[in-house]
Amino acid sequence: MSPLETKSQSEALLTRIARGDAEAVAECLERHAGIVWSIVSRAWKDYSTIEDLVQEIFIDVWKSASRFDPAKSSEATFIGTIARRRVIDRQRQMGRRPTLEPIEDHDVGAEDQGLSQVDIGDDSTIVREALAELKPEQRQVIMMSVVDGLTHFDIATATGLPVGTVKSHIRRGLSKAADHLRSKQGGSSEA
Repeated sequence: MSPLETKSQSEALLTRIARGDAEAVAECLERHAGIVWSIVSRAWKDYSTIEDLVQEIFIDVWKSASRFDPAKSSEATFIGTIARRRVIDRQRQMGRRPTLEPIEDHDVGAEDQGLSQVDIGDDSTIVREALAELKPEQRQVIMMSVVDGLTHFDIATATGLPVGTVKSHIRRGLSKAADHLRSKQGGSSEA
């Protein structure tokens, strides 16, 4: 047995990865790439999407390696769980995106175009006001969710907040923004 095999058998790869061991990263890829590829390819058929997801999964594995507890699960189970969650997150993300269809060209009169620009300007002003009333952390997670299309887990990873806190910030922020928008809508209809 080589010293490398003895080292990897006596200590979990993920524990070594958490310590920054570059050899463990290569071993992890070699040992677990097949199962990760298999999980992803069951959900996606597009080769470039599969490659992207496998890469994202291993990045998540490296970021999460310090949370691995050999008493709770095997490395394969830990990595497989991360892979399945990432696949589900991607499916949800893709499901939320509207299908884009080309808009047929039509001639818009100058006065119609001007009025629609005014309406858009008014709407965006009201939305900016609603967002300005939110706490900065609420505004940040809402923008990450709505504009960037990130999942709660991705936002939690990016911000370092617990997933439950991310969900609470989004729920409370959207509720407060909705109240603001309702008050503006009610105010403009009464005028």
